[in-house]
Amino acid sequence: MKVADFLRDQKIEFDVIPHGDTYDAQRMAQSLHVSGREVAKTVLLRADHGYSYVVAVLPANETVDFERVSKALGGSQIDLATEVEINQHCPECEMGALPPFGSQYDMKTMVDQSLTEDEYIFFEGDTHHEAIRMKFEDFRRIEQPLVSSFVAERQLQ
Repeated sequence: MKVADFLRDQKIEFDVIPHGDTYDAQRMAQSLHVSGREVAKTVLLRADHGYSYVVAVLPANETVDFERVSKALGGSQIDLATEVEINQHCPECEMGALPPFGSQYDMKTMVDQSLTEDEYIFFEGDTHHEAIRMKFEDFRRIEQPLVSSFVAERQLQ
């Protein structure tokens, strides 16, 4: 799946924003000059020892709380998938690139509640040098993700 083609087919308004190669969402946020809170990073999670996979979408400046994801998914065993597994599920994307549209890869998508608070989200497309900007409500409408609170609590230092 090419993200831009998919969004055009869905008649969604979006912007493609070229930038220098970035290999994580926080660096992409810096490159775009936006807050990490506005950039959605996608993480592929292995559920129940690889019987299923879940695309978790959360702010770039946050980390996944595996226990919270497990609870949201009814107690599934959750592990972080490898880049090789990402490439197996998304072979037309650059190695390590994972669009936030799990439904297009026969996977469940879950979005952290905090991303619902902004009108727009930014996320990586098929490559490490293009970002997509679109309205969150359009994303929610076409993807129909499970919305849950699953970012790790920040520890006071």
